[in-house]
Amino acid sequence: MNQQPLAVANWKELLLWIFQRRTRFRVVGDSMLPTLHADQVVLVDPRAYMHSHPQAGDIVIATDPRKQERKIIKRVASVSKAGDCYLLGDNEKLLESTDSRVFGAVSADHILGRVTSYIE
Repeated sequence: MNQQPLAVANWKELLLWIFQRRTRFRVVGDSMLPTLHADQVVLVDPRAYMHSHPQAGDIVIATDPRKQERKIIKRVASVSKAGDCYLLGDNEKLLESTDSRVFGAVSADHILGRVTSYIE
């Protein structure tokens, strides 16, 4: 799986957040280590998939299919021809990550946006 590093938020990303084109999300847990750590704040583009589908390697915010009120941050491992996404945490040492190994692939309507950067 493509694990590209995530960029630090630049002035453009911060302006997009100020003008409400980005949302903030705080990482909970260690499932995305070493890419993201607990309590780190990321910026999310909620419009990223309005006209396209997630791609393998994207880091996304999604609703947990088992608990709709819970949001999760995961990396897209693969996308099926039907548009379902297989989501995995980056932390290979964490055996109990809440991801597609537990709940299976998720439909694209569970994806809330693409993580664009993190705030230092």
